[in-house]
Amino acid sequence: MGSSSTLKLFLFLSLLNSLVINSSASHPLHFNHYRNTCPNVESLVRNAVSQKFQQTFVTAPATLRLFFHDCFVRGCDASVLLSSPSNSAEKDHPDDISLAGDGFDTVSKAKAAVDSDPKCKNKVSCADILALAARDVIALTGGPSFPVELGRLDGKISTKKSVQHRLPEPTHGLDRLNALFASHGLTEMDMVALSGAHTIGFSHCEKFAKRIHYYSPNQRVDPTLNQVYAKQLQQDCPQNVDPRIAVSMDPTTPFTFDNVYFKNLQRGLGLFTSDQVLFSDFRSRNLVNIFAENNTMFELAFVTAITKLGRVGVITSSHRGEIRRDCSFVN
Repeated sequence: MGSSSTLKLFLFLSLLNSLVINSSASHPLHFNHYRNTCPNVESLVRNAVSQKFQQTFVTAPATLRLFFHDCFVRGCDASVLLSSPSNSAEKDHPDDISLAGDGFDTVSKAKAAVDSDPKCKNKVSCADILALAARDVIALTGGPSFPVELGRLDGKISTKKSVQHRLPEPTHGLDRLNALFASHGLTEMDMVALSGAHTIGFSHCEKFAKRIHYYSPNQRVDPTLNQVYAKQLQQDCPQNVDPRIAVSMDPTTPFTFDNVYFKNLQRGLGLFTSDQVLFSDFRSRNLVNIFAENNTMFELAFVTAITKLGRVGVITSSHRGEIRRDCSFVN
């Protein structure tokens, strides 16, 4: 893409970001929702998340992934946090079992910090705390900080069944990815930008084993995968490897939220099929190239996309939602 086209997209993203962040007519969330009930909510959450992050880096990708999984299933209602004595909640579905415990613990600690302020006790929803925590871990790993819209209530329903076919899979191609994101009002640009969160993610070997061991009857390794990288992955994840073994999704800068994820895709270093397809499919390749070239454009697109994601399926009616006293259980 030429410099003129890139500049036009940059200006478009800047305008879109401004419109999305500042719009309020189309959704019920607001930046100052807790101004009177819990004015220190952001600092309380941020301090708790920072302390947790200092204990383990896994806090960052785990919390961000938790937010994504929550919003994509029943909307951003903290239903992914609910526990079930019969193991029938969202978190018990095979697609959610791999969610790292550090994400749940981060929300729990942030909730405790908020409730430690007498003015805030039981005034802030777990869904809003999760949204704030997701923003904070992005900033803690070098990514952008941005205003978070608040006012979500916590859902009262969480079932395994609701997860089925709702989340992107590592094997998905572009059409399926676009369809899933479009079902939540998100564009291909939003999808590509949000995929950039894999810059700090990690994955267990079983999720990409087919790409490096038995891609097809005639090819052991996926041809879209960098062959040197494939050999490294085969060493890290041999066949019949311990399923608990995990590798970074960004082999270059795994601890920094940046646009190197997209530079990796240009080199065939996408860990999942759903990562690499963003570059191998010509329809989304230009976006990958633009984000790889300009980190600011990636950040603008990402902030726009995650803000839109945070509005998906939100509950604001007390008939359907509540502010949980314990994020793991309905009141």
